[in-house]
Amino acid sequence: MSRFTIADARILTLAGADEPRRGDSMRDLGVIEHGWLTFEDNRIVGLGEGDPPESESDVLGVAGSVLMPAFVDCHTHTCWAGQRFDEFEMKLAGASYLDILNAGGGIMSTVRAVRETSEEELIDLLLRRLGGMASLGSGVVEIKSGYGLDTANELKMLRAIHGASTQTAQTLIGTFLGAHAIDPDNPHFIDETIEETLPQVVTEFPGIICDAYCEEGAWSLKDTQRLFEKAKELGCRLRVHADQFNSLGATKLAIEMEAISVDHLEATTSEDLQALAKSSTMGVALPICGFQLDDRYARGREFIDQGGALAIASNYNPGSAPSPSMPFTIALACKKLRLTHEEAITASTWNGACVLGLQDQFGSLEVGKRADLQVLDCRDEREIAYEFATAGPLLVILNGHVVHLRALDLDLEASDEEHEEEE
Repeated sequence: MSRFTIADARILTLAGADEPRRGDSMRDLGVIEHGWLTFEDNRIVGLGEGDPPESESDVLGVAGSVLMPAFVDCHTHTCWAGQRFDEFEMKLAGASYLDILNAGGGIMSTVRAVRETSEEELIDLLLRRLGGMASLGSGVVEIKSGYGLDTANELKMLRAIHGASTQTAQTLIGTFLGAHAIDPDNPHFIDETIEETLPQVVTEFPGIICDAYCEEGAWSLKDTQRLFEKAKELGCRLRVHADQFNSLGATKLAIEMEAISVDHLEATTSEDLQALAKSSTMGVALPICGFQLDDRYARGREFIDQGGALAIASNYNPGSAPSPSMPFTIALACKKLRLTHEEAITASTWNGACVLGLQDQFGSLEVGKRADLQVLDCRDEREIAYEFATAGPLLVILNGHVVHLRALDLDLEASDEEHEEEE
């Protein structure tokens, strides 16, 4: 497909910003009520109001359906092996997430499976999951390591993420999360992660983002700070999992160290939430985690009202968020975090791209940007927030390639009649 036009669409361009959106600007979707978009190869080359120019030959009319950017899923753990169905049964019997973690399950269960899995097998597993994510509209996917917890296996995960990126139209961003848990079988684990694993990762993947899970039973605030200081010395930008179950001070640390984002925020204090909202550090909410674990959610409404720049992500992983669905993430963000549908769409596209530093290419539909877009199975974007567990978009195009096409039951004749009646 070299040049193609989508016409008769309600287009959410998300255009008009060059930095993370905050406050009222999160509700501006840059709507073109009835418009067209043309892409050539993998770039958007034109869009506008009304009908496309007559020179455009290959045109798909979508009968007023919503056309919007593909999702930017800025926080996932999509690269893993094994399963945790037994732990789900434990949870149903009353065990908490920390109970399971302390019993040797949770993250460490997946670590053992990943260590026993080859790089090639990890790539195959990852590509299978990415296909499902693409069918639900996810074009950019950040993927963390953190199920290796030693130098060889962390590098294996990051190589698998890189290997998968050469075999998919999706854009994959690997993040180093060697500080995901504490290996109970290695008394020198923390020192080795900081002094050995991190430098070797940076040597092979210069400029990689360094993340950490600061939580009781995982990395302490003191050790997180040590890791981050070393990471900054090596040229890494920072992100942190903070305040999922307990507020340990990682949000303040992230602000002080000018981290890109603080992710989770379920247990963030009002003081820290306000400080984060007024800082340049973004917040990333992960509502599927609350749905799966304990029905606790970040206070998204409060954060946005205080001026915070919020993104939302699936957190796709085998334990606390076993869902690849950004549409479900949007629905939960509206129902549980009290975001408006416009805010949730912005948080899942433009602001997600800003977390990853990719807003010059992704997150909005503008001439010159990557052709990453989706046609929803609706004519009113409020439907994506109102409904959940649906079949997903009708059409997904990533990097200029059709990666998902559902039966386009578009009644074009009926649509034409409606336009004639309006005229």
